[in-house]
Amino acid sequence: MALNAPVCDFGWRAVDFDLEDTTGSRHTLDSLRGPNGLLLMFICNHCPYVKAIIDRICRDAREVQSLGIGVAAIMSNDPSEYPEDSFENMQQLARQLNFSFPYLYDATQNVARSYAAVCTPDFFAFNAQLELQYRGRLDASGRLPAAADARRELLEAMRMLAETGQGPREQVASIGCSIKWRA
Repeated sequence: MALNAPVCDFGWRAVDFDLEDTTGSRHTLDSLRGPNGLLLMFICNHCPYVKAIIDRICRDAREVQSLGIGVAAIMSNDPSEYPEDSFENMQQLARQLNFSFPYLYDATQNVARSYAAVCTPDFFAFNAQLELQYRGRLDASGRLPAAADARRELLEAMRMLAETGQGPREQVASIGCSIKWRA
């Protein structure tokens, strides 16, 4: 079932966490944040909405990192119900696409709950003070990729965030598959 993420709650403070990535390294907010902020992306392997934009996520993540903004992806789905989202498959995807960012496994789903993440993809962009400034979409893509020349909304917001510490007031919510919660 497709869901839309809620609109941005400007100023909401990022919640700390300690998660393992696909290489076995551990990460916290402090280890991930850049001098200009942090972009957290709740994604997974199986979601058609993520699959439609994963190449664009990788492309834009590199540009966002060049702006002094840290980037990480978090997978919070229940892999017992969705085997494509298993840790081993996360590792394979991160290697295959040469992720420039850590791909973190939220095994307890506590991080997704603390962020009130609702769908994949769900983007959370924080300024240098770790205050939420963007919770919009990557671009106009849905289950299929948008046109190649589609406006790069997330990247535009990250440029603004790097320059001013604030995100755009007008944001279009991300759409994707629901987080697959454990029973």
